Amino acid sequence: MDSRNFAIGVLSTTAVILLVGVLVIGSRPAPALGQMTVTKGDYIITVGNSPQLDEEFVYVIDVPEQKLVVYRFNTPRQQIDMLQGIDLNEMRESGPSGPGSSQRP
Repeated sequence: MDSRNFAIGVLSTTAVILLVGVLVIGSRPAPALGQMTVTKGDYIITVGNSPQLDEEFVYVIDVPEQKLVVYRFNTPRQQIDMLQGIDLNEMRESGPSGPGSSQRP
């Protein structure tokens, strides 16, 4: 076996290994995780998902206005829908609620 055939064999084997790696790793879409957070100007934007519903959400916080808005991509209609808007000041004023919460004076 001469060095030319050996080099062709090594390069072919390397190409096949890289192709398999790209097909295995590149075929899965990246899930949206809460670690994907961006702060730009007066806004904080992060993503989350619901494994039960197989849906992904975008959460936008308007810091000066103290508002949280939740968006979801509507796949059948190919558009983004606003799911809920929350006034964070109202949540802060009402305090914690539910079992195990304690009210401070």
